[in-house]
Amino acid sequence: MAALRTHLAAELGGAARAWLDQATAEAAAHGGRPEHESQGPVPTWELRFAEAGRRCGPEHADPARVLLLHAAHATPDTLARVYAQGTAAERRAVLHALPHLVPGPEALPLVEDALRTNDTRLVAAAVGPYAAVHLAPHDWRHAVLKCLFTGVPVDSVADLSRRARGDAELARMLGDYASERTAAGRTVPGDLHRALALTAPGPTSGPAAPSTGEKQES
Repeated sequence: MAALRTHLAAELGGAARAWLDQATAEAAAHGGRPEHESQGPVPTWELRFAEAGRRCGPEHADPARVLLLHAAHATPDTLARVYAQGTAAERRAVLHALPHLVPGPEALPLVEDALRTNDTRLVAAAVGPYAAVHLAPHDWRHAVLKCLFTGVPVDSVADLSRRARGDAELARMLGDYASERTAAGRTVPGDLHRALALTAPGPTSGPAAPSTGEKQES
């Protein structure tokens, strides 16, 4: 977070930096309050969260919003509420913030919701480091396929090479998808071949699953 703040401050103009300093201070002052104490008027930091794109510019909105969520010590409940009420851009920032704020799998419903959309920027954010650690194998494999379906580069899938290594079920699914496209006279995406190559067993192959929350294949 400190490195992100330093980098963002170097990129922003003076007015935007001053706005971000004030907004993060407001978030820190509110941070840690129990969710039941947040009922009533929308906290000021959440209003700042919504206006970050206008204040910092669209290209800097994601990191600015991540900093605000971190300063507010947003809990899984707060993240879920901000996500549910937010625009696509705001939801994307929540997804980017998950690995910094939620050590366990409590926020997986947000990842799963994003993966049900066809918004490519939401899908790309959903397959980041949080999903790499917590998404169960069955769901993770379908997330990789979702990237291929929607044209999201597989480079967006965090820790792809480790989780794909030796994953015979992912190899089967990718092979089936390639066969379906070929039979339909459609081009097989180059990313599919890249992902398929990563499923080859390696000398350090281990289970593709996270240590907890694994779903068994049926």
